[in-house]
Amino acid sequence: MTTSFPERFAPGLALLWRRGAEERPLTVAAVRPHAGRLLVLFEGVSDVDAARALAGGDLLVARGEAVPAPDGFFYEHEVRGWRCEDVQGRLLGSVAGLEKTPAGPLLEVDTPSKKGVLVPFVQGILVTIDRASRRVVLDPPDGLFEL
Repeated sequence: MTTSFPERFAPGLALLWRRGAEERPLTVAAVRPHAGRLLVLFEGVSDVDAARALAGGDLLVARGEAVPAPDGFFYEHEVRGWRCEDVQGRLLGSVAGLEKTPAGPLLEVDTPSKKGVLVPFVQGILVTIDRASRRVVLDPPDGLFEL
């Protein structure tokens, strides 16, 4: 497992595991570093098959226990629903989520016509993210929102 906050993972930490509509509460029983990642043992997950059944899911902490995002970092749950507009202030849609890909994160934008558009979450295209106004300003390549 990889994380931006490895110091949080300690025995007793309560988490929620989610994959699609499936959810399961988990409690950390033990944790140790291994090859640049964390190996985590959860209470009630006692064998390899039980651990494999958790593959592909996300581990979540309660919102009230989330580490405040550092400057320039945004949580997916935080930006979901924010207004997306172009540099002229025209509405492009709203943030539906952030997709993690090997090439880098993609901002998923639901347009007013209910079409989902994936936008590279990179400088140059991403102009401004404003927490106070819950607004994302984009300078997308020509035609991206017409595909």
